Amino acid sequence: MEKKLFLNKENGKIAGVCAGLADYFGIDVNVIRILFLVSLLFASFGFWVYLIIWVIAPVKPSDGGYVQYGQ
Repeated sequence: MEKKLFLNKENGKIAGVCAGLADYFGIDVNVIRILFLVSLLFASFGFWVYLIIWVIAPVKPSDGGYVQYGQ
């Protein structure tokens, strides 16, 4: 099965970028959040990566376990 990067709005805090990356790589979302925070503080590299992923990555399709209003 081919892995795809999706924004995970269900487990995300802002846009679901970190949660989506954690799903993609199979690691804890807090590790990704800490890495983004560190990269943001030291070089602002994390900010640009976050924005690019937010714009490019599609939203993860829902599992059908809940109703999404307004879509």
